[in-house]
Amino acid sequence: MKDKVEKALDQIRPTLKADGGDVELVDVSDDGLVRVRLTGACKGCPMSRMTLKNGVERFLVKTVPGVKSVEGVD
Repeated sequence: MKDKVEKALDQIRPTLKADGGDVELVDVSDDGLVRVRLTGACKGCPMSRMTLKNGVERFLVKTVPGVKSVEGVD
């Protein structure tokens, strides 16, 4: 599943990079929890929580079977 998540993240990276940010895959658990790290302008941005849940999580849950949630880590 990790490869599928990485490929899906590659699809949304251009949007994040357009705003000066990026996302790094940290871990994918067997129970469908994906851990990512927002970097660049996304790190510490007041909107980062919304980007994570309404952007990254929504996209991954929709496109990668087995993904149940996304959690940001520092």
